[in-house]
Amino acid sequence: MKTARWPWMLCLLALPQSRALAQDIEFHPPALASDVTAPAVMRDLAERILPVYQENNPERYLTNLLALQLVTGGFAAAAETSQSLSERRSTAADRIDGGSMLYDIYAQARASEAATKVPFAQAFAQSYRDTLSRLSDQNAYSVTAWRGPSLTPLQEAVQSGFDQHRAKNVISLPDAVDLIRTFVAFDSYRSFYPFVAALDAEDDQRRYISEDHVVIKTADGADISALLVRPRNPATVLPALLEYTIYVNSPNYAKECAAHGYAGVVAYTRETPRSPYRVVPYQNDGADARTVINWIASQPWSDGRVGMYGGSYSGFTQWAAAKKLPPALQAIATSGPTAPGIDFPMRGSIFRNSSYRWVYNVTNKKGWDATYADAPWLALQQAWYKSGQAYVRLDHTDQRPNQFFHRWLHHPSYDEFWQQMIPYHEQFRHINIPVLTTAGYYGSDEVGALYYFTQHYHYNPDADQTLLIGPYDDNVVQGAPSTTLRGYQLDPVALVDLHQLRYQWFDFVFKGAPKPALLADHVNYELMGANEWRHAPSLDAMANSSQRFFLDAAPSADDHVLALQKSSDKTFVPQSVSLTDRSDAAWTPPFNIQNSDLPSHNSVKFVSDPLPQSIDFDGLFSGRLDFTVNKMDVDLTVALYELLPSGDYLALFDPVYAFRASYAGDRVHRRLLKAGERQQLSFTSDRLVSRRLQAGSRVVMVLGVNKRSDQQINYGGGDDVSVESIDDGAAPVKLRWYSSSYIEIPVQK
Repeated sequence: MKTARWPWMLCLLALPQSRALAQDIEFHPPALASDVTAPAVMRDLAERILPVYQENNPERYLTNLLALQLVTGGFAAAAETSQSLSERRSTAADRIDGGSMLYDIYAQARASEAATKVPFAQAFAQSYRDTLSRLSDQNAYSVTAWRGPSLTPLQEAVQSGFDQHRAKNVISLPDAVDLIRTFVAFDSYRSFYPFVAALDAEDDQRRYISEDHVVIKTADGADISALLVRPRNPATVLPALLEYTIYVNSPNYAKECAAHGYAGVVAYTRETPRSPYRVVPYQNDGADARTVINWIASQPWSDGRVGMYGGSYSGFTQWAAAKKLPPALQAIATSGPTAPGIDFPMRGSIFRNSSYRWVYNVTNKKGWDATYADAPWLALQQAWYKSGQAYVRLDHTDQRPNQFFHRWLHHPSYDEFWQQMIPYHEQFRHINIPVLTTAGYYGSDEVGALYYFTQHYHYNPDADQTLLIGPYDDNVVQGAPSTTLRGYQLDPVALVDLHQLRYQWFDFVFKGAPKPALLADHVNYELMGANEWRHAPSLDAMANSSQRFFLDAAPSADDHVLALQKSSDKTFVPQSVSLTDRSDAAWTPPFNIQNSDLPSHNSVKFVSDPLPQSIDFDGLFSGRLDFTVNKMDVDLTVALYELLPSGDYLALFDPVYAFRASYAGDRVHRRLLKAGERQQLSFTSDRLVSRRLQAGSRVVMVLGVNKRSDQQINYGGGDDVSVESIDDGAAPVKLRWYSSSYIEIPVQK
């Protein structure tokens, strides 16, 4: 993975504040972080702190001591401190931290420069070569896996520290240590980053054989471009790990695969900007991925076994290849895979505008550009929404025809067009290879992951698929989580490096290594709020009981009651939603997972009594809605929250569960509602929850009508939703939610 190196440095230096005495120190920061006087000012500050600095935490002490020594110019002492830190970290983890290793190299180079008077560039290069020559491929990759970063964020962090203390003329000791760490990250990195790219390439040349722009021919004559990286001196032929992707400029993991002892191959869908053809998303990828797999298996460096990996679109291509399983495909490790027709370009049978933006960029010969940057994209969506035009005319608002968007709109049901792209029904029965799926409670791609998982086991009860799911979003499931997610503090056990877990699993499959302990059963899930991983043989087995909550019409403050007992079959909560009101064009759902307020948007809220004791909510929730509506169709949303004793609302999953009522029971066949008649609608969500709800918390259900500027709007006329316009929505949606309606949550007792 080519990641910018500076965030690792900030993580290294952004430790909790020192607990040294909070005395004030005279400090006059320069005007700019780049000022030529800044090193001298910071050196003076560090020299006054160094004699009095104390810290009880050994690693924090050494880290801060290293920063102080580097700023004061005590490079020989800094090299010794850096070595002590490395020794501590080597006993605490199997792998080194590349950013930390760079500080070791930098400290050694500065010490060598001071002792021998050689130029810094020469000293750094020698220190770099000496250090990397002693590292394994995996550890060396931790250092060399980089993309030339911008110094701007580092410089801005220093500038912010200077500006914060400029008017005070003093700085506390803890703040001074923090600022020195920040300055070291900036000052050291700007010293050595010009040399690192060439040194990385030199080390790669020694370790790997790389072949770019390898051309693989398909049966119908198309070219597929691929990149190959493999160890230079393997003892034997190797299994290969393949990512088949539509993203030409995405992070490239081929070298990382080679560092882990595999032949790494990244292949790009036919007709990408790397070739003379146009992109056709989804439609050719299964057959083309199988062509690449067969090509890999025939190469002299291959042992005939191929594993596929990747997330989102690359996750889709794995399942597309497995639809007609080639013998060489022995395992797939997929992270939040897209399931076309299920979660893209529609989800819950509701088309999402994001698909329009996405398909323009991946079929654009220039690649991703600024045409649909955030500001113009938001303006386009709101202009269409305010115009009231039919969804099919979204590209008319844009004045940029989009043939793929229209092709997809012609298939609102999960029909043969979508079914031919990935395994369908009985085709899952023949997929008998090991599968690892990772997903998150807060990822939109969770829907696709759970679809593949449930369908695989439904049609093949003996399937070998392992699911790992936790409090992650789409970005995290393809990498390592941070300690917080959208403002929410994660449980410590949830901080799993899912990226490395993938290699551990592949080593288990291909090399006979032990199976990762975290993957103890078919379903492995983190129980939020309990700091605990749990394991179950199936989704149903996550819970051993259930709790039913009824949508009672009785008022509860400004809301309604979510009751444990049904009170009546006759009482109801009325709801009316205008389909012509466009004053909410700029509305977006809350970003944070935990919020102090829960604004209403075309919805009604039901709140339970405080829970007398904690309960573990584990699994897929379901429900039965008893209602009347004046339309032949309606798009609904269901969101669940834990209302904490503190008064904060914690989303139990995100995005909300949204679905078109006419497809709730069957994605393939549309069944319209009976306008004006009382009817029942059962549903099972496509969102999985695992959280320990606290004693004293309340369960909150928000039931809404889906009408927003970033999605297709269902006006309820019963026609093709894409051709309906605001003229078809003159009458508002009028609903009655009867008190016999309920949701049912699975619980583990």
